[in-house]
Amino acid sequence: MRQSRGKEIFLWLIRLRQRYRVTGASMRPLLTAGDEVLVDPQAYRSQPPRLGDIVIARHPIQTDLQIIKRINAVREDGYYLLHGDNSDPTQSSAFLVPEWLILGRVTSRF
Repeated sequence: MRQSRGKEIFLWLIRLRQRYRVTGASMRPLLTAGDEVLVDPQAYRSQPPRLGDIVIARHPIQTDLQIIKRINAVREDGYYLLHGDNSDPTQSSAFLVPEWLILGRVTSRF
C-alpha cells in the first residue's frame, strides 16, 4: 500500500480504483474483517506482480470467490504463492495461482 490516501480517493472517484471489503482474518493485523481497500486493477498491465505486493485474486478452485493475500513467492512458470499475514495457521491459507487470476494490487485502505 504505497500511494497517498488523497490521491487514491481521487483515483477511485474517477473510477481508476476499485473498492473491496475485507472478510475473514487472514490478513490480520494489517487488515481486518470489515476494512475496505482500494485496488488498482491495471497495476500489472505493464509490469508483473512483485514479491510482497498485497493483491486481490480469484480463488484457484472457487473462481467466483475473490481473496486478498500477499505475494510470498514468485515462480518462473508464472505462478504466484499467495499467503495471508495472520500467523495463526487456522486463519490463513496459502494459494498457488497463475498470474491471470490476480485481479489487481491493493493500493490503500479506504
